[in-house]
Amino acid sequence: MNYEQLHLDNQICFPIYVASRLSVREYQPYLDALGITYPQYLVLMVLWEADRLTVGEIAAKLILNTNTLTPLLKRMEAQGLIERQRSDTDERKVIVALTEQGKNLQTAAAQIPEQFVSGLLSNAMTLEDLKQLKDTLTILIDQLSKNEEQLP
Repeated sequence: MNYEQLHLDNQICFPIYVASRLSVREYQPYLDALGITYPQYLVLMVLWEADRLTVGEIAAKLILNTNTLTPLLKRMEAQGLIERQRSDTDERKVIVALTEQGKNLQTAAAQIPEQFVSGLLSNAMTLEDLKQLKDTLTILIDQLSKNEEQLP
């Protein structure tokens, strides 16, 4: 048997994995200048949109488990980027809020997406191609999320 289905070139997941890894690598110099990692950048973007969210709300937006997110939030708190506190109304919930330092990073981070995109644009890839890719990946993420919800 040839096992054609196991050839790397025939995999859908492999180019997604590599594109993700290489994209994060492209972001790294910008994030290093801010003293943060890519996962911390994602948390900050969520909080810049809406400050004072629960750990569960942040986890849902980032499609992460809370047990994955909690150590990340602890490191961010130690860096002075966020504060965590128990909810006054439900002690099971932890509210995450930006510190002034975390809020101030938004201005420095504002140019990162444009710099990343401009580095990708070429004759082979246009802005419209990138928008279409994002839309397609969003559909894929939605489908995979639905599949995950159906797991036992």
